[in-house]
Amino acid sequence: MNKGITYLVFGSCFLFGALGGYGQSANVEVKYVSKVWVADQSNGTYKNPVLDADYSDPDAIRVGDDFYMVASSFDAVPGLPILHSKDLVNWKLVNHALKRQPPFDHFSKTQHGNGVWAPAIRFYKGEFYIYYPDPDFGIYVTKTKNPVADWSEPILIEDGKGLIDPCPLWDDNGKVYLAYAYAGSRAGIKSVIAVKQLNPEGTKTLDAGVLVYDGHELDPTIEGPKFYKRNGYYYIFAPAGGVATGWQLVLRSKDIYGPYERKVVMDQGATTINGPHQGAWVNTQTGEDWFLHFQDKDVYGRVVHLQPMKWIDDWPVIGVDKDGNGIGEPVMVYKKPNVGKVYTIQTPAESDEFNSRTLGLQWQWQANPKATWSFMNLSKGTLRLFSDQIPEGTKSYWEVPNILMQKFPAEEFEATVKLDFSPNTKIENEKAGLIVMGLSYAILGVKSKKDGNYLIHSICKNANKGNAESETTLSKIEGRTLYLRVTVTKGAKCNFSYSVDGEKFEEVEKEFQAEAGQWIGAKMGLFCTRETKINDSGYADFDWFRVGPTKQNARVKND
Repeated sequence: MNKGITYLVFGSCFLFGALGGYGQSANVEVKYVSKVWVADQSNGTYKNPVLDADYSDPDAIRVGDDFYMVASSFDAVPGLPILHSKDLVNWKLVNHALKRQPPFDHFSKTQHGNGVWAPAIRFYKGEFYIYYPDPDFGIYVTKTKNPVADWSEPILIEDGKGLIDPCPLWDDNGKVYLAYAYAGSRAGIKSVIAVKQLNPEGTKTLDAGVLVYDGHELDPTIEGPKFYKRNGYYYIFAPAGGVATGWQLVLRSKDIYGPYERKVVMDQGATTINGPHQGAWVNTQTGEDWFLHFQDKDVYGRVVHLQPMKWIDDWPVIGVDKDGNGIGEPVMVYKKPNVGKVYTIQTPAESDEFNSRTLGLQWQWQANPKATWSFMNLSKGTLRLFSDQIPEGTKSYWEVPNILMQKFPAEEFEATVKLDFSPNTKIENEKAGLIVMGLSYAILGVKSKKDGNYLIHSICKNANKGNAESETTLSKIEGRTLYLRVTVTKGAKCNFSYSVDGEKFEEVEKEFQAEAGQWIGAKMGLFCTRETKINDSGYADFDWFRVGPTKQNARVKND
């Protein structure tokens, strides 16, 4: 293991070995194990993806015995998810660095595809730093001494449009630098990598920046740089060639401003893993090197893979180089990283019994939330969503901020929710239920009318283009309690069903094809809305939300 990388990238992590306690505090709760996707094979190997959910643009570090990962969150709030692992295979969602997204008023409205793009996480002199870009406002930094506690209010280190994908480097000469890229949609240029110098605190840029690599001829759409130093070389790991079709590039130079040599270190090769790139180089306590990256699975989002990595002649090779051409290919099954110990299986939470004082970390709103949107009703063990008036002129739920959602957790799964609906009887058209959201969306829910409550099923095609949804009334509901379910099969085909007793489910005839959102995969979630202004809202009490295998997959497993 190279000592230089330990200091320059991970910020003297061995000098702060006591920080391993952060990982321990993050794991006090009972470990959650998904019923639909587990990467750890329980035999010393793992399968990819290690996270079969939309944690796009991952970056990661090791601090002592703990690994921390961040990912893009776009307009979802809370944002900047922080995941923790002891072995790079078993991950738990432990925090969000952004409780609300600035500018607060701007993000009180839906901002699909905007907000937090590819972040970078680093540890330096006892503090954790996350640098993240907002392509419309500039580059921010937030920091903390404890990654599972509160993070500082974000500081805008440089304002401007089109500055994206920042990654800092604390050099051994005491200077601080930032590698970054440009978004063509805002800056009018892309496919270039630049470097700026920061002040010693890392909170302000000091110059206009220097372009250090032009990818127009060989590496179009190069972006997402990650900055490292090893054996006297400056390294910029960067994806190129496009999100779904690209390759992993590495640039190196003895001078921070170049010129930089280039080398493709991983591509799809003969595998089925399209566009394997953009992520983080980490090393283990035992000296192994690994690389976390994403694969774009369209409607399922950008899922996270783990690849072995080794250094040859001061160039990394990521994955396995089967044909000896110096370019690695992704692995699907591989021996787990050697971290000196074997850890128990865990995965990010999906189901939620709503028995806590706070929402599960898997849940995110579609905008900065109001306090009046939700209430954790501990006396009943439910999540109460109050109906909030939809914005004036709204054509569909694409524009509604108070939608509470989480990522699809696997290619196939079943999600069921139990709810009690208590509308305000002075008004009509309050609605609550289950939603699958993307550029098009579908709803199964309950709606109040003058003569009672009705089960409804709605579909909105091309909601992102301003289309209105088509609503079908299925039947009148006599009681207040409903069980709503969506079954997702290969290709993200969604079939809704409902029950009044939780045992016998009636299927909704029309199948819905889920679609990706703006730069994200499809999501599923809960809502409670109204159309009119009134002095008090109705509400829906959600007793639990449970994710499990489809009936077909459950039968296969039992067989």
